[in-house]
Amino acid sequence: MWGIIPAAGSGTRIQPLAFSKELLPVGSRLDGGTERPRAVSEYLVDRMVKGGADKIAFVIAPGKFDILQYYGGYYSGGEVDGAALIANVAYVVQPRPGGLCDAIFRARHLVHPSEPVMIGLPDTVWFPDDALATLPDDKLSFLLFPVEQPELFDAVVTDDRGRVLEIQVKSAQATSNWIWGAFKMPGAVLHELHALWEARERRDEFMGTLINAWIGQGGEAVGVRAGTSYVDVGTVRGYRAALNLLSDGLLNGTAREAAE
Repeated sequence: MWGIIPAAGSGTRIQPLAFSKELLPVGSRLDGGTERPRAVSEYLVDRMVKGGADKIAFVIAPGKFDILQYYGGYYSGGEVDGAALIANVAYVVQPRPGGLCDAIFRARHLVHPSEPVMIGLPDTVWFPDDALATLPDDKLSFLLFPVEQPELFDAVVTDDRGRVLEIQVKSAQATSNWIWGAFKMPGAVLHELHALWEARERRDEFMGTLINAWIGQGGEAVGVRAGTSYVDVGTVRGYRAALNLLSDGLLNGTAREAAE
């Protein structure tokens, strides 16, 4: 299974940094008995591997070679039930800024239609860390988190069976307080979404508007309310919230989110 991580953004909300925002140290981890700082993107990689991914594709901008230097071609993280979290790592370049859809579809050639793929954002920290395992492999599914300010994110409206009715992209009139933090789909659906994006002349910058169009044409998606805590680490305020989240060991309750 592939995990695609769009990491080409410039991180203007938290710059200036001397490195890519995905390598911002947040918390720490033990490495052979030695404690070392942990890059924020490692939390997502660990969660993807726990969710079943054995291959990770970073989509990076041309100048973000420090991500390649940090991860190399092989990731070995923490452990689950005594087994190491291991994945091969690949890199795809987004030549110029083009939005989230463009970044994700840059990696589509790596994904076979029969193979599941999961997608998440590298500057977030969320719990529970095994929540991706709750998403089905055979359909487009979103991992949802409750927040107090859904207008800052992409709110997901579902019916009583969990079917996605609409994604409200950073809408001041958001009618759901559940937002997506990651999603999963069969490789075939990824390719279908890319074909639709091309047919719409690549005008969708955000996945939410593209998914709405896909649903409007008869596509189906589900939302799984398995998330409990979610932090966007893309701002200084979010950085502090992530440190508090990790320090408190918060695994339940309403997510904390960082505003501009």
